[in-house]
Amino acid sequence: MRLADAVGLSCIDVTTSAPAQDLHFVVGYDGSPPATRALDGAVRLLQGRTGRIDVVYVAHLPSMAAFSPGAAAEMETDFNEVEQQLRTMAAEQLREHVPDWDFERRQGLIAEEILAAAKDQAAAHPGSTVVIVVGSSSQAAHRVVGSVAVGLARHSPVPLVVVP
Repeated sequence: MRLADAVGLSCIDVTTSAPAQDLHFVVGYDGSPPATRALDGAVRLLQGRTGRIDVVYVAHLPSMAAFSPGAAAEMETDFNEVEQQLRTMAAEQLREHVPDWDFERRQGLIAEEILAAAKDQAAAHPGSTVVIVVGSSSQAAHRVVGSVAVGLARHSPVPLVVVP
């Protein structure tokens, strides 16, 4: 059975790449419908296997806000609130399905931080297979200028699953 077929994707073939070791799914998560589908996809991919899910929220501070210390402090407060909301949403989504998961907030460029989280997991768990899972963007502008998923596909040193 293809791992991708388990979630309706066409990316990874379990018969050739199914690891005997633990799987570590790094899921980019911002609470949006694509991110929610990505988290659901990671849950389905982990079923019947050993491993964990690391939910990663990347707080991206626009460059314009970086010019004002007051605006940056206000954004940090907003990021803290968003982090708590997203952590609660992820907990509700994972509660009955995945016993071993974690939530991490990073700050920076989204694709770069998700890649860094995956590299950190690979370094911390050298015998495991790390897989990034993200949702595909439905925004028309991303077809022209690219999306996080496109950036990850170009630079990911680990397998990548993009959930439609």
